[in-house]
Amino acid sequence: MNSQGSEQQIITETAAEWAVRLHAGELDAAAQAQLEQWLAADERHTTALQFAQQTWAAMGALALDLHLQTSAPRRQRPKLPHPAPATRRRRPLRWAARAAALSLVLAVGWLSGPTVLINMQSDYRTGVGEIRTVQLDDGSSVELDASSAIRIDYDTYERRISLLAGSAVFDVAPMGEAEVRPFVVQSAGGQTKALGTQFVVARQSSDQAWVGVLQHSVAVSLKKPPIHGPVRQILQEGQSARYSSQDGVEPLAGFDLSAATGWRRGVLVFDHQPLAQVVEQLNRYRPGQIVLANRALADRQVSGVFRLEMLDSALQTLTQELHVKRVQLAGVSLIY
Repeated sequence: MNSQGSEQQIITETAAEWAVRLHAGELDAAAQAQLEQWLAADERHTTALQFAQQTWAAMGALALDLHLQTSAPRRQRPKLPHPAPATRRRRPLRWAARAAALSLVLAVGWLSGPTVLINMQSDYRTGVGEIRTVQLDDGSSVELDASSAIRIDYDTYERRISLLAGSAVFDVAPMGEAEVRPFVVQSAGGQTKALGTQFVVARQSSDQAWVGVLQHSVAVSLKKPPIHGPVRQILQEGQSARYSSQDGVEPLAGFDLSAATGWRRGVLVFDHQPLAQVVEQLNRYRPGQIVLANRALADRQVSGVFRLEMLDSALQTLTQELHVKRVQLAGVSLIY
């Protein structure tokens, strides 16, 4: 299950790679065609590449400045000569170091951008590692997972909540004589209408989310017909489904709803999940940022149960079990 964060990180890292290749010299015909195809595939790619090139240039200037500060005599600063071109033997090492640093800067800086907008739109939100229960005016409650946000849009006809980020468990005050408005949670182009009392919704990207029923039942539907698959499904207690604009509302056979909501019990449960997804989850619950510097590691399978208050040791265990290396840089854990 890809999320908006992991998708953006892939875009960011790919843009960093193209920035390095463009700086190295003119692309051959095949590479140029590949770059143009990548740029045309998504409007975000052009912006990401421009940002990567600007950051690359800024890092180059910073590296030169640091070199001059450390190599020049303390009492006398020499006149700066025009920098000589690096030899081919030295370039790969220098570029590799700067490329890794570039990916790190972009991954941390670029991914934090959407948080500002979500904070402006939300009525209730949680920070990294924070789990919070919100009591609503109608008697319903919302248990917000870490790094999550909701907006309340109650009106005369409907009790509507928008899940803007993360995931949440909704415990719904039932309809009756005192409350005739239906309870609806919208997120990622779809909505979940309560037909009972308790369910969870988790937003994975701008057009994908999953829903699980903890008590009674819900009706899940898309606002627009999908490219494939059904536009609507009724889910009973214990059932789960994923919905997207591409594949419609798909039942998740064998989905472990208890494990997926382990955060409510203070644990994160991973069962043969890709490392990229595990890293994304860990980043929601621990301070700092974990960045995969080697995309070849993204699909490595991870299983384990980790307590939320012991995630630093969990990260150490992961790197040891997977036989990978980790470097800590100013609040950023770089895994490679």
